[in-house]
Amino acid sequence: MTGAIAESSQLSRAQLRRLAQDLGIPFGQRPPGARLVEVVWDGEQVLGDCEVSIRHGDLLILAESPAPALDQQLRSEVQRVCVLLGEVLEQALVCCFALGSDGWLLYELRDAPPPLADPGSHRLHLSLRAERPSGLGAKAAHDCLTQRAGLSDAECPWQLGERPAAGTMVATLSLSAPSRPELLSAARARLRDIQLGGISHDGHRLLALLESPAAIAGRWHPAQAVLPPPAGAWCEILEPGLETTVQDWPGRLGAWEVGVPPSGPMDDRSFRLANACVGNAEGAPALEVLLAGPSLRFSQDSVAAVCGAPVSLSVDGVPAAMYDPLHICAGSVLRIGPVAGRGLRCYVAIRGGIRVPSYLGSASTFTLGGFGGHAGRPLVRGDRLALGDGSGDGQSLAAPKAIPRSAQPRFPKEWTIRVTLGPHAAPDFLTPEGLHHFLQAPWTVSARSNRTGVRLDGPKPQWARADGDEAGLHPSNLHDNGYAIGAVDFTGDTPVILGPDGPSCGGFACPVVIPTAERWKMGQLRPGDRLHWQPIDQEQAALLRARPDAPTQPTLHQGPVRERRPATADHPGLCLRQAGDGYLLIEYGAHELDIAYRLRVQRLHQRLLAEAHPGIIDLVPGVRSLLVHVDPLRWSIADLQALLLSRDAELSAADGPVPSRRVRLPLSWDDMSTREAAELYQRTVNPSAPWCPWNLEFIRRINGLESVAAVRDICFSAEYLVLGLGDVYLGAPVATPLDPRHRLVTTKYNPARTWTPENAVGIGGAYLCIYGMEGPGGYQFIGRTIPVWNTWKSTPCFAPDAPWLLRQFDRMSWYPVSHEELLDLRADMRAGTFVPEIIEEPFDPAAHSAFCAQHAGEIAAAKARQQAAFNEERARWETAR
Repeated sequence: MTGAIAESSQLSRAQLRRLAQDLGIPFGQRPPGARLVEVVWDGEQVLGDCEVSIRHGDLLILAESPAPALDQQLRSEVQRVCVLLGEVLEQALVCCFALGSDGWLLYELRDAPPPLADPGSHRLHLSLRAERPSGLGAKAAHDCLTQRAGLSDAECPWQLGERPAAGTMVATLSLSAPSRPELLSAARARLRDIQLGGISHDGHRLLALLESPAAIAGRWHPAQAVLPPPAGAWCEILEPGLETTVQDWPGRLGAWEVGVPPSGPMDDRSFRLANACVGNAEGAPALEVLLAGPSLRFSQDSVAAVCGAPVSLSVDGVPAAMYDPLHICAGSVLRIGPVAGRGLRCYVAIRGGIRVPSYLGSASTFTLGGFGGHAGRPLVRGDRLALGDGSGDGQSLAAPKAIPRSAQPRFPKEWTIRVTLGPHAAPDFLTPEGLHHFLQAPWTVSARSNRTGVRLDGPKPQWARADGDEAGLHPSNLHDNGYAIGAVDFTGDTPVILGPDGPSCGGFACPVVIPTAERWKMGQLRPGDRLHWQPIDQEQAALLRARPDAPTQPTLHQGPVRERRPATADHPGLCLRQAGDGYLLIEYGAHELDIAYRLRVQRLHQRLLAEAHPGIIDLVPGVRSLLVHVDPLRWSIADLQALLLSRDAELSAADGPVPSRRVRLPLSWDDMSTREAAELYQRTVNPSAPWCPWNLEFIRRINGLESVAAVRDICFSAEYLVLGLGDVYLGAPVATPLDPRHRLVTTKYNPARTWTPENAVGIGGAYLCIYGMEGPGGYQFIGRTIPVWNTWKSTPCFAPDAPWLLRQFDRMSWYPVSHEELLDLRADMRAGTFVPEIIEEPFDPAAHSAFCAQHAGEIAAAKARQQAAFNEERARWETAR
């Protein structure tokens, strides 16, 4: 029937006009405000009629069958005309009639039937369209779909991670019911259940339309195609401020092993106070505001509070106070001014919290990864945030209350920040005098600070060693291990306080860690502020958790090493290092790369995972270490230490096969994107760096090889064992060649790069890394490969609950592709049409040890050549200083 209908619709308007005149049928243009009703005749009988007034161009927004508010005489008349035309044309027909205040007329013939109800029932068809926030620039990428619930594949063809353009139909609903009231009720219920996170759409506007008196009466009007403001509780972003994001507390926990940071508020103290002020649970999703605040318009009566760095507030132009519950009427606007001189961030909590999709267990925004919060990015003008009722966290709302002045944090321009020593302090990494100098010197906050880390300017550290040996040329370099949030990480000679969006592991020394109760200060350090360290012990750190402003006394009696045991015939030796008030780092063996150390780490890691102790938050394996992160309210460091020593003592010395996979990946050697990043670094960061202008030449030189071609041959011949994930971010592996003759040793950039292409491949120390996303970095580039992380799409390689490609103890190898071939493979990988070769095959440590013993002479010769070149490079550095 559809084909016959299409043929009839090919009549020109002039032909249709003449036919209508011959038959005495009113015909013409649609009068202003006229409804549109379509009638379908299949050649034998009238199948029904449908209201199609609400449309945008050719897109049907709402259709209802049978057409409501249509008296029986008018329905009979238009059906008669449709039959008459069909019989004359001898075809099935869809006639579109315009129904105005002056009567009806034939408007046109359609080429497809509308959605019709079955006999004796009522049907409603709805189309949901994507919208574009006004503050998202025309050249900016469309927001991607981050959540889909309440819709089938047939109703919503869009998959997670896809980016529907503004005006695009993202979903269609078709509902039927025995009666019209039941139909409207079912449609409203469906629209309330639908969740399309990340993208703005008009589903809530359709809901408002269906709740209007006109909808209930069935008086559809074409002007209703301009949908009303959405129903429900929401706030609209009139001005976004400098950088405003949705965060929750404590953030995204449990994925530190694979390079997913917790995110959450940088100043959790002010964040939790804001939630307490409006009666929310202290971790409910709220807004973090950087320097300049947003303007928010509320759809319903609401209660909000602003805490943190001092800002001016007004509600509809009337000044308001911070740390007080602000009762805001429907339609009113809360404006937040710029931070007034001290501090950097403030927090806006709204009673009931903000409703955004959860990703890996949290609503927090991680902008570098593009997930969490609202659309995985800072808010822009025109964004609309749905507000909750407080029921989602399982806790009832408390009464709003003002925060007393005694509980409000202070924001000086010169800060004192308490720290605990460790894991890498004196005498192993800094000299005792160097540690004293570090703790006593004033430090200045650099403008190159953000949520990943607060960079500090100050004196050069006094290192206790000449270099990092296999880990790199600089004395700050070490074998990759897990990082604690709040650790002061020396990337070369530059200290960086690792923030809640910082990397989970890396190869740099961290002499001190800011304890949990002091980390809020990180979020308020602004460029130019000065700070001083005050070392404290674990007992004082615990006191601060209960009383953040409690006085403390400087103490150095509690060093970073809590336990050290020498090697024996059946044990490599261990060192337990304090890494803050919620972390312990257990290290095995000497400061060297030894697969046997990593195997012991793996056995301890798997044992603790299997035991699933409540209060253990993260376990992060490193090359020769395991970082254990616990809830400090549930575990003391002493109890954690006892657990680790007990479980270590129970480990078997046997090295049986380890679960592993062989993974073969394409590599674009010396890819143009990595060349671009190296050139940018040379222009903007360190023009005289010895690894510039070409990283591969530096790798050749520092390893004593004859040519860059020799570097290439080694990389493509090697098989790399994955020793850790999340090196930098998002499933990024730290790996080393199984054959020690293939272990190229380099040093890391000092200072680090500000930009690294996604999936760049580099070498730092004796380790290779694939960068999971764009961001900073320090490894020497060799090329680029396919994605090792896929945030949204479920493909043969990636699942929504495990979006990383590689696993601990996987074995990687490379095959060469061109830059252009790689771009195609990257796109195919994202789409799921390219799957790299992956073979399950256990790793046999005994066979590996036998291989190394068999080639011991060649391995020693390669190491000697490498060490000589390494020493020559270090001597050149010393001469150049």
